[in-house]
Parts: sequence; structure tokens; C-alpha cells
Amino acid sequence: MRYFIALEIPSENRPQFQAIQDKLHTLIPQLRITNLDKIHLTLAFLGEQSDELKEELVQIIQNAVKDIPPFEVTPAYIDGFPNIHRPNVLWVGVKGDIDKVLLIREYIKDGLSSLHLPVDERRFIPHITIAKFNQEFSIDRNLEVNLEKIMAESFEPIQISSIKLFESVPNEGHSTLRDEPSGSDSKSFHSHNTLAEVKLSL
Repeated sequence: MRYFIALEIPSENRPQFQAIQDKLHTLIPQLRITNLDKIHLTLAFLGEQSDELKEELVQIIQNAVKDIPPFEVTPAYIDGFPNIHRPNVLWVGVKGDIDKVLLIREYIKDGLSSLHLPVDERRFIPHITIAKFNQEFSIDRNLEVNLEKIMAESFEPIQISSIKLFESVPNEGHSTLRDEPSGSDSKSFHSHNTLAEVKLSL
């Protein structure tokens, strides 16, 4: 299985991401918009691993969230990877109880390391991917200001009450992205199945 561990965005918060995406698509029609059903805040991506690893991964998540109560994060800004000026991906950064996100992430990393599983050592930035580019694209200062305007309004906090273990499954003949451009390779896209949900302590 291709495992990843993430915070899922509740359905009640998705309309505000829809609004952000719609404004983005108006500004940058070339964007591939991420399907709202697939948006999440990834804590760890493990890639291809044994199916038998599931229970150990659930235990790692349970250990990571022990004594951590539900918390909130709020959409705050738009940025990109590798950077905002020449991005391959656009994402929404969050503010709020970031310390809890970072703490859970560190505990998960420790658990993965104990199983000798791959751990991404790059600086972790809590983010939610909302769009991708099929080709090179440059964002100048004027466009950057417009992106800032999109995020200038007030957003509802996202209630985080659980951590989920997902599998990523190749999706034959069907894209996980809205507005898939013609001629793109739909076989390269994946759907996400929830394997387990670990509730945060109340």
C-alpha cells in the first residue's frame, strides 16, 4: 500500500476552500484544481509499504496524539512549492494551534524512525494543497498581491478532532482533480481511502 498520515479537512470547511479555488482559477486559468474531497494536511507520506504495516502505523498515530485535545487551525495565506514565484503547487498555509500540529508530526516521525521507515527531514510547513500546474508558470508581484487579497477575508477555523491513516490508490481512467485538462495522463492520479481514524483525547 501507499500509506500517508494526514488531517482531513471536514466537509463544513470545504466551501471556503471552494471559494479560494474559484478565485484562483479565475486569476490563473492554467491551474489544475485539487478535488475538494481530497484536500488534507499531510503529516507523513510513507510511499509503498507492506500491507501488514497498518496496525503498527495506527499504534504510532495513537502514541502521537496521546493527551493532545482537539484543536483548531485557520486558513491564513497562499504559498507555493518550491516557491511562490515559480510554483509547481499552490497551497494554503494555516495559523492557530500550529504547535500541536508540529508536536504530532514530531511524534509520528519518531515512531516511523523506530520502525526504520523513511522520514522526510525537510522543514515541515503545515499546508493544504489546493492546485497544481502542468507546466512552468511565473507569479509576478501584481499576481502575488491578488493572491494576498484572496486570503485577506476572515475564514472559519478548521476543527481538528482526529488523525487519519490513508492509502493512495492509482485511479484508472478517472482523475482526482476537477477541471482535468484534456490530454493529461489520468492514470497518474490517485484516490484516497481511509484505513483508520484515531480520535484526539477530549
